[in-house]
Amino acid sequence: MDEPLQDESLCARGGWFEDFTTRPSNPPLYQTTAFDLHGVEQLDAVVSGVERGYIYTRDGNPNHTAFAADIAKLEHADAGAVCASGMAAISAILLSHLKSGDHVVAARVLYGRTSQQLEELTKRFGIEVTFADSRSCLAMRDARRENTKLCLVESISNPLLEVVDLQALVNAMGEVPVVVDNTFATPCLFRPMEHGAKLVFHSASKYLNGHGDVMLGVVAGERAAVTRVRRIASLFGLNANPFECWLASRGLRTLPLRVERASSNALQIAGFLERHLAVSRVIYPGLASHPDFDLASHVLPHGCGGMLSFELQTAEAGVRLLLRELADTIPFSPTLADVRTTVSWPAGTSHKFMAPDDRRAWGISDGLLRLSVGIDSVQDVISELDRALNQTLTAK
Repeated sequence: MDEPLQDESLCARGGWFEDFTTRPSNPPLYQTTAFDLHGVEQLDAVVSGVERGYIYTRDGNPNHTAFAADIAKLEHADAGAVCASGMAAISAILLSHLKSGDHVVAARVLYGRTSQQLEELTKRFGIEVTFADSRSCLAMRDARRENTKLCLVESISNPLLEVVDLQALVNAMGEVPVVVDNTFATPCLFRPMEHGAKLVFHSASKYLNGHGDVMLGVVAGERAAVTRVRRIASLFGLNANPFECWLASRGLRTLPLRVERASSNALQIAGFLERHLAVSRVIYPGLASHPDFDLASHVLPHGCGGMLSFELQTAEAGVRLLLRELADTIPFSPTLADVRTTVSWPAGTSHKFMAPDDRRAWGISDGLLRLSVGIDSVQDVISELDRALNQTLTAK
């Protein structure tokens, strides 16, 4: 009979239970740094793919695999990879597909930090970037060079809600691979792979998780391209952690319901804002006043999402007053796509790094607000907005 273990060993080696055959109703969380191996032979088998297994969580984890696979299926893509954030996801794409001297054609209007990252790549690593109007396939095509390796756009742009005609853009770009940030639309409303994109990425912190408690990014697309992304994510430490993936998988279960409700609410709120005296402009692709309305009706037949922007008659003075008035009901938050409705000010958050003249030239005025419409009562949100907007009419 084996000698009983000492207390120190019992404590250090405890927590395990015998294998069982009943499957848990919810996927388990594999909160572990590494996975134990029986020996060198098993290590070789796992590394070579002969045996299914994991070695080190930076390289892969069952929770990574589950979430990435679900997003790949939703996006109708071959494969997926998870990263620590949306910015980590785009970093992994750029680092895995570009080298010094390469050129990128990017949409003129992008999430501010994406534009900032592209400019950093130009300054530090000699990667050339040309920004062009993604609503003009001719402008994007004419921006190509012999060394153009990627084209980067958003399916619905942040914060101006421009809608890209992706199929036409892919045709115009020819052999240049098109990469699409699909965060605003989600695969519930638009699937870029069906329109010729090579890679799709999301800030999964937003709609995919949907509850404001995860920092996560995800990439989906052609298998060879995703394999390159996954390698760079591991090598540069851009990988996600298991708990974030587990939370995002849980949030994903209600994605279609949340997107449908947010889209319906946003359309009603956009109509209300368009009629309000305090508002000078409303930007929402579901409104007939939006320049991309006809295109949106075609490529977004199931709704235009929960994001909208609007400008106040009283510009920045009105913005400051409105945010104070809404603080207890519709909070000022520098993120989006939570279940609750929130508001943000692009000129002071996501696009703050830009020179004011450049922001205004892009259409991002000091009076522009971005509303992330949630699943809360649309009547309550309209009432709260109405009260706060009425206060801004006298702002100076």
